[in-house]
Amino acid sequence: MKEKLQDALFSAVRQVLDAADDAGEVPAFALELPKRADHGDFACNAAMLLAKRLGEPPRAIAERLAAALGDAAGLVERSEIAGPGFLNIWLSAARWQALMRTVLELGPRYGHSKQGDGRRVQVEFVSANPTGPLTLGHGRQGVLGDVLARLLEASGFEVTREYYFNNGGRQMRVLGESVRARALEQLGRAAAPPPEMFEADESDWPTEIDGLPVLFPRDGYQGGYIAVLAEEARARHGDVLDDAALGGDACRVLAQEHIFEDIRATLERMDIHFDVYSNEMDLYEEGKVEAVLQDLRETGNVYDADGAVWLRATALGLERDRVLVKSSGEPTYLLPDLAYHREKFRRGFDRVIDVQGADHIEQFPYVCAGVGALGCPAERIELLMNQFVTLTRGGEQVKQSTRKATYVTVDELIADVGRDVFRFFMIQRKAEGHLDFDLDVAESTDWKKNPAYTVQYAHARTHGIERQAAEQGVPMPNAQSVEAAELVLPEEIELLKKVAEFPAVVARAAESREPHHVAYYAREVAGLWNPYVQDRKRHRVLSEDASLTSGRLGLTLAVRGVLANALALLGLSAPERM
Repeated sequence: MKEKLQDALFSAVRQVLDAADDAGEVPAFALELPKRADHGDFACNAAMLLAKRLGEPPRAIAERLAAALGDAAGLVERSEIAGPGFLNIWLSAARWQALMRTVLELGPRYGHSKQGDGRRVQVEFVSANPTGPLTLGHGRQGVLGDVLARLLEASGFEVTREYYFNNGGRQMRVLGESVRARALEQLGRAAAPPPEMFEADESDWPTEIDGLPVLFPRDGYQGGYIAVLAEEARARHGDVLDDAALGGDACRVLAQEHIFEDIRATLERMDIHFDVYSNEMDLYEEGKVEAVLQDLRETGNVYDADGAVWLRATALGLERDRVLVKSSGEPTYLLPDLAYHREKFRRGFDRVIDVQGADHIEQFPYVCAGVGALGCPAERIELLMNQFVTLTRGGEQVKQSTRKATYVTVDELIADVGRDVFRFFMIQRKAEGHLDFDLDVAESTDWKKNPAYTVQYAHARTHGIERQAAEQGVPMPNAQSVEAAELVLPEEIELLKKVAEFPAVVARAAESREPHHVAYYAREVAGLWNPYVQDRKRHRVLSEDASLTSGRLGLTLAVRGVLANALALLGLSAPERM
């Protein structure tokens, strides 16, 4: 209906311009939803855009626009001029009621569009290194990336979900040495890890951790899962563990395999599935990392200084240069990241979206600059950044430490509150803001307190009404048989207006990369529907009035439709009973 109204307004503006002998183009006017319901269904600023051009007061132009618009072939009930020259427009009740038939006809496709026109988009998300269980930050990132991918698919894009992990570099060696140290401890032996595991002099090496006479890698991984992996390493590799080089490498490979399988299992519990898994080591083995370094040298964007290899980032518009290869010969994260992003475009993606935590925000401009220097369209790389997650109980923050592995994992939280609640809480706030995960609210089974259950209960209520209709022998209407003329109460029109917003909400959430808009919308629909259903005296759905019953059953199905479609986009179940 917004599109139809835009077309009608375009014609009205064209008519006003023609009357003024102005053959110029119609300006790109805005058609927005007013903040207040008493200001109409839509507000248009076209008159103010034409004022200087026509040399007349905006309100005078708005009056002529209103006259030219008229009822727009039955679409508009009335229009009024407000403020400096806004044209506030009320749509006819008949049009809102006709919308219901559209929703029933489209069903699961309502809210979908062809906006993307089949363009290929890669969404890379989670991408946690296989060094331990997924943290809550990774869990939030997983839900954000998954919902964004669903939104883009609903908007007509061809989406590839991808997981990339750094299975090379120092952190993986530290993981291997952490497992080896625990295995040797279990065997009653102690051995120093390789010197490169430490950044300080030998005199600064630790001699014990928690009273254990074991030399442990600096910033080594200490969670209980390390001890479990150590037991597996002892059973699989035995005496090889005494050799620092062989033992550390064997433990690294073992730990990577086990941890990544656990990560996959966690993602399955979240109902998150990937089309492609890629890793850093493949880029090295296929020579793609070295090729990037050579190509950057040929462009003059790499230089050597202090024994290291640097990206000449200042020449690319950034504040400082960045190291690509350390003086030790070990590449930094930036170099394989450049190789990875170049491969993304070589694979034919029209747009690349990186869903990453706030700790990657400093790296991102350098990735874009480096990829641009390699001849790739860096402007087509986007960053969707998510802030960290904190847990609270009783108003107090639950203290966590990733290094000491004293943190709540995704698996533990899902086991506590359930997958649907977990996903809803992770998506209901804007990604760039810190997320306070309130355990007291999430653990509540009261639908009035828990927002996930509020939405699901509203959906379940629509099925409850259908069951009551079946018991009374009343058939549910379809798009052709529904009688909507009796839906005239303000709260019914308000519900229909909210139903009408759904396609725009999906389009906005996809285009702005802000999935939380869908969660907000679902709560708003539930906030209108639950009170409507509860007021059985005023809003009795099944009555002796067959036309009114048909209309209200149609409204029930329309509300069910947008709630079910919103829940599907959020990756939540749509229960029929609660």
